[in-house]
Amino acid sequence: MMKGGSIRKSPESYRLRTYRDLADDKDLVSSFFRLKETDLHLLAEKDVTREAGELATKYRLQVERYIESRPEFAKALIPLAEDQLAPPIISKMLHAGMIAGVGPMAAVAGGIAEYVGRGLVEAGHKEVIVENGGDLFVQRSVELTISVYAGQSPLSNRLGMRLEPGQMPLGICTSSGTVGHSLSFGEADSVTVLADSAFIADAAATRLGNEVGTSDNAKESIAKALAVAGKIELIRGVLVICGETMGAVGAIELKPLN
Repeated sequence: MMKGGSIRKSPESYRLRTYRDLADDKDLVSSFFRLKETDLHLLAEKDVTREAGELATKYRLQVERYIESRPEFAKALIPLAEDQLAPPIISKMLHAGMIAGVGPMAAVAGGIAEYVGRGLVEAGHKEVIVENGGDLFVQRSVELTISVYAGQSPLSNRLGMRLEPGQMPLGICTSSGTVGHSLSFGEADSVTVLADSAFIADAAATRLGNEVGTSDNAKESIAKALAVAGKIELIRGVLVICGETMGAVGAIELKPLN
């Protein structure tokens, strides 16, 4: 069972990835790979560090080379037009940005997690979880509970999202305006999005995180974010936590955690 998918208390602890202490990986082998900003926690039936490292390096290079040829790709905060000549990972980032109404780099962490995870599945690994900075690609054949760390909210680590095997593979991505190093213009402790695609989940989490904090009232901010979520295609569910208040929409099944 994996208990993860979010962040701990401070930017420093986030950089050190200490929230990974929340992962219960007794039935899977835990391994790690890091290359620049890409920092993967891998769970599979065996150590997949070498395979995952090769995949992550391949896709990072594709992103880096594309940025060299098109620098605005890295800086855009709004969607960019599709590029028929772009590598598939770039095309998916552009598409996710268009769907969610954000710049394409909002999908990079989730996108690399997904491409590494799908590459491992295609190589024959049946049980795979890839976490990249709190963004998850999940493929498991058993029921799974994902706990959401929501900064200093009293709801942090108190609730879990229950997932059935039939829902997977699944992308689960979290944005926060109070912890972590990712760019957010909102004040949510956590916005977690479930989608078939981690590209879409990552981009949508960024967009919805930006919506929380635009009102002085937490309930109003969350309601606004959930209303926007209803207009974003291809997402399955959203959970928003802001202080003592939370809201959810879609295929979110919550359970209390000890």
